[in-house]
Amino acid sequence: MNISYRWLKDLIPGLSATPQQVAERLAMLGAPVDEVVDIGGPLRDIVIGRVISAEQHPNADRLRLCSVDAGTGEPLQVVCGAPNVTAGAYYPFAPVGASLPGGITIRKAKIRGSESQGMLCSARELGLGRDHEGILELHGDFEQGRSFIESTGLDDTRLVVDVTPNRPDLLSHIGVAREIAAAEGLSLQMPPAPGSEEPDGLNASAVGTDAYSVSTSGVSVRVEDPDLCPHYMAVVLRGVHVGPSPEWLAGRLRAIGLRPISNIVDATNYVLHELGHPMHAFDLDRLGSSVVVRRARPGERIRTLDDADRALTRDMLVIADGSRPVAVAGVMGGADTEVQDDTQNILLEIAVFDPASVRATRRALGLGTDASYRFERGVDPAGIAGAAARAVSLIRTVAGGTVEADVAFAGAAIPEPPTVRLRLARVAQILGVPLDAGTVTSYVQPLGFDVQTVDAGTLSVRAPGHRRFDVAREEDLIEEIARRHGYDEFPDELRPFRPSAVPTHPLFLLEDRLRALLVGRGLLEAHTAAFAPASAGDVELLLPLAATESRLRRSLVPGLLRRVESNFARGARSIRLFEIGTTFAPADDGGVPRETTRLAVACTGQRTPPHWSAEPAAFDIWDLKALAGDIAATLGLSVEPGGDGPDIEPGLSFRLAARHDETHGGGAGRDGSDGSAAGPAGITHGYAGRVRATGIDAPAWADEVWVLEVELPQDGGEHGAVTFEDLPQHPAIERDLALLVGAQQPAAQVGATIRAAGGALLEAVDAFDVYSGSGVPEGMRSIAWRLRFRAADRTLTDTEVDGVIRKVLVRLKEELGVEQRA
Repeated sequence: MNISYRWLKDLIPGLSATPQQVAERLAMLGAPVDEVVDIGGPLRDIVIGRVISAEQHPNADRLRLCSVDAGTGEPLQVVCGAPNVTAGAYYPFAPVGASLPGGITIRKAKIRGSESQGMLCSARELGLGRDHEGILELHGDFEQGRSFIESTGLDDTRLVVDVTPNRPDLLSHIGVAREIAAAEGLSLQMPPAPGSEEPDGLNASAVGTDAYSVSTSGVSVRVEDPDLCPHYMAVVLRGVHVGPSPEWLAGRLRAIGLRPISNIVDATNYVLHELGHPMHAFDLDRLGSSVVVRRARPGERIRTLDDADRALTRDMLVIADGSRPVAVAGVMGGADTEVQDDTQNILLEIAVFDPASVRATRRALGLGTDASYRFERGVDPAGIAGAAARAVSLIRTVAGGTVEADVAFAGAAIPEPPTVRLRLARVAQILGVPLDAGTVTSYVQPLGFDVQTVDAGTLSVRAPGHRRFDVAREEDLIEEIARRHGYDEFPDELRPFRPSAVPTHPLFLLEDRLRALLVGRGLLEAHTAAFAPASAGDVELLLPLAATESRLRRSLVPGLLRRVESNFARGARSIRLFEIGTTFAPADDGGVPRETTRLAVACTGQRTPPHWSAEPAAFDIWDLKALAGDIAATLGLSVEPGGDGPDIEPGLSFRLAARHDETHGGGAGRDGSDGSAAGPAGITHGYAGRVRATGIDAPAWADEVWVLEVELPQDGGEHGAVTFEDLPQHPAIERDLALLVGAQQPAAQVGATIRAAGGALLEAVDAFDVYSGSGVPEGMRSIAWRLRFRAADRTLTDTEVDGVIRKVLVRLKEELGVEQRA
């Protein structure tokens, strides 16, 4: 939101804070200022010039020789190529030696044989817009040679305020001024428009009725879809004179980055940025006497003000005359009924449209405007009458005309804003400092809240209309109190507190164990935003911060891959990232979305930091499997082949699943757990694998990228208490077995069967060698296993161990067809 500092000073008499101080104050109030722009600074050398004469250049068809009075006492000759220069008109003039934005310095020059002693400037050359077709003509009475920025009100500073979606009241100068005035202890005023001889006023007695079809002032208004347009007001003005805006109005719009168009359009834009309420002016004679607010019909089209022909769909709300759409409701007007130079009568529309409908229409048409930006966030219906009165007063001041006595208002009665019950004890509990009723009242009353005392510890607070969208609960009101108290005023020392009797949630403890595990393996924790594009999420946001982040994510991996890409772009090669975060899915009953806590990992690059003692090796599938195994053991899961995830290579992947019990050959953990906490056996809880080349934008020098994502149990899983065991007192016996295993048979299955057959004496099983070649049948491989046996109460004999070995070999033969290699 662009805010003019001079505009703020008009609304807050007595404001003495500098623009920088205002920016700092807004930041402390929760509305940070991204930029403070000195608009007039680069234009200090520009003066007002009056063209005395403009004649054809003798040596160039497209150039003109102008005689310019710049207040120096003698006319200056200027060569100009703009077609709109006329004698007697005023223009911004850059004399010799003047500097323009961008560092250009004006010097004397000969152009096609004629000397030029300065330059008449366009809006683009002054940094005031993109219009480069002609010189910027100034309208009004000016003094030649006087400062351009002082004459046009551009000795101003622009504050670029970052407004969050929940604060639509700050999308206006009056909203920002309200915050600053309350913080500085000053009062607000609404000054009359320069040249206005009458106060704002309008016969809005019809406001508050509950009728969706009305006729007045020769115009009928009918709202066919009140859910999408609950309030619609139409004001008729006749006998207006369309022309350029006076310079005070044009300069004020330029100060906030807008291009002046005409006095009627500029007046509506002025009120939009002053009060935050969008409005639109139709040429009444081109519109006709009928206004219908309805959904578009199949096959209807409209040419909008940006001169684009747009197809409409049934779910779009339009403003129509008796037969055709003339505006896209809440987004943009149509070209057929726009105000033109010959317009004499206008219909001024001030309405409230459903935010979700405007958002959907804007996205479908790819058309964002200042109006849609505000309607999407919520416009105060109680402000309709005031905005209409302000606009009528301004239009009559700059364009003349008379207003019809009666106003056409169709729609429901204006709803009352919410009333909140505020407990002072709750304020102290949340903020940590006690605040009495008088202090609380002094904080919120200047913002427009109406405070009534219920009892000694309770207040009844009614929100003003402009805050009806974000203050509906006690906590919302306490946030307002905290802002006004000042976040920097709260004590920063450690205060007395009572430890909670509520134990830490098991899920948080599990997250801490996983963090310790992954940090110990050399990974860094990342935190990515939960917002995602439409392709990566199923839950749509009501107030998205950007069109490219309109959903809540369904997975953590895409966000981590974007972080990997960002590291690639900065030359990083070895990357180890993990994230513990929330993903979202639509609720089955259409209610609150389901939230799931997940863990995701992304790794690429070298397995270990470079060192002279070993050749570098890239992170590969076995490293991923080892990491997945550690994570699975922590979660009570098993790692199995055949994982399936988005953008994952099918042949290079695993799945993390609930463990099978020993009788099914899946094997239990070394602690004997069957993994029942993870759910029914075999259910997949996550995946791990290599990312397809199409799944990430990686440079040619990058290594393969490996990812893992797994769902965490919401109850933290079942983890028994850690118990102490004495070190073994008796020696172990180790035996090596070379087994012939099919090339496609999982080694994990063989290991699980060995563990199941080995019984209580088998302490450990490890595969330590794989061989294929001479002496091994085709389609087979030889895997060497080391088995360690031990008894807790005695030293084992060879006879006992040989008996277990025979049992293992028999079971391998019967269940898997695996035999010992000769």
